[in-house]
Amino acid sequence: MAKGETKSGAAAGAKPIWFASADNWDSLRASLPPEAVAFARASSYAPKPGALLVCPDSTGGVACAIFGLGSGEGRRPQADPFLAGNLASALPAGAWRFANAPGDDPQALELAALAFALASYSFDRYRKPADKRPQLQTPKGVDGARIARIAEALCMARDLINTPANDMGPEALEKAALGLARRFGAKARTIKGAALLKAGFPLIHAVGRAAAQAPRLVDFTWGSAKAPKVTLVGKGVCFDTGGLDIKPSSAMLMMKKDMAGAATAMALAQMIMDAKLDVRLRVLLPIVENSVSGDSFRPGDVYPSRKGISVEIGNTDAEGRLILADALALADDESPDLLFDFATLTGAARVALGPDLPPFYCTSDALAQEISQAGAQAHDPVWRMPLWDAYDSMLKSKIADVNNVSSGGFAGSITAALFLRRFVEKAGAWTHFDIYGWTPATKPGRPEGGEAQTARLLYELLERRYAQRKSAKKAAKKA
Repeated sequence: MAKGETKSGAAAGAKPIWFASADNWDSLRASLPPEAVAFARASSYAPKPGALLVCPDSTGGVACAIFGLGSGEGRRPQADPFLAGNLASALPAGAWRFANAPGDDPQALELAALAFALASYSFDRYRKPADKRPQLQTPKGVDGARIARIAEALCMARDLINTPANDMGPEALEKAALGLARRFGAKARTIKGAALLKAGFPLIHAVGRAAAQAPRLVDFTWGSAKAPKVTLVGKGVCFDTGGLDIKPSSAMLMMKKDMAGAATAMALAQMIMDAKLDVRLRVLLPIVENSVSGDSFRPGDVYPSRKGISVEIGNTDAEGRLILADALALADDESPDLLFDFATLTGAARVALGPDLPPFYCTSDALAQEISQAGAQAHDPVWRMPLWDAYDSMLKSKIADVNNVSSGGFAGSITAALFLRRFVEKAGAWTHFDIYGWTPATKPGRPEGGEAQTARLLYELLERRYAQRKSAKKAAKKA
């Protein structure tokens, strides 16, 4: 596993971590070593959420740790299932194990172990990493390989997002995507620079042509051609100045994360391929830098799109939807069963739902319900927003088929999704995720910095769908 990790097998001398709550505190003390009980009493310990007590043994060494979860009774909120992630930075270095479950939910142990692994992450590219960190023994009954698969993919995506644009430009992001494809034997190609025009991707070319590194589209496929088609499209704007509609400096500070959609698609793809899910996976990453130069695309310009829809540029800072439009049109050509796109697309989404709750838009009510359920189960929350047809008129242009921005300041996230919907017709179901791609302040299991929001929930959903399909096929062969 990368960065943070849990260890499989019986770690020699692993110290126990006891999860305590107001509900089990009296009975739990009967299971603790006498020295720990005495130390907790002397310390006036109370099992409040996140309260950690490292207890000594009779020789002055470490005997165990007690970690508070609080209580979910009455109107008090349920304990955060990722709260155990705090242990990764609070415990002394060494081997540790969970001595009891952190709740009655059968998934609680898995989420606690995953939180520990994800909270152990740190971005160390430009500084010396910490020498020693606590390590967690994989709890009994928890699939350690699955935890490792998810954590490694998310840490990879975090590294990509956290890397500044001078080291994560279009060339570097393309290299990372092609490296991922090679690792799992996927077939990959890149269309770059002027070749984008010849291949029918005028919007990708227009957005990225002003940058020193040429715009490009990475396209890779994996899996059996006979399997259900799952296609992922990720916005890869390595840095967004806003173009000629230039952003103020304060709004540019975070723009290295504008490729978080591509990183999220790559993280999910890695989980799918590593798990060998029975799908035919396709990943499309339009990769650009939205820069300012004499060759920048301009407000008022009109460009064709791959789909044949002409687009008037109302604002050059609404570039993400342009590159996604060409990529979605390509994805839609082969009528995938499921089409997902990921993009740090609108500030309006943050105003509506904040940084931790990405909105999503879906053409299938059944799939939308499945996404919401998977998000709750994976502790990777999302909120469905409507593809409100009445707002479609906000995107009218007087000289082209559509404008890339709405005529007013309302419903920015919805109108962006409505713009994208024009480029999808044949897919069985299409879902657009307007993610933030960043954790503004450290939370349990989620260090401050880049985050591949929605990747875990979709892996949960796809694993449930297609691992079962794979098992059914094996059973049919045996019959």
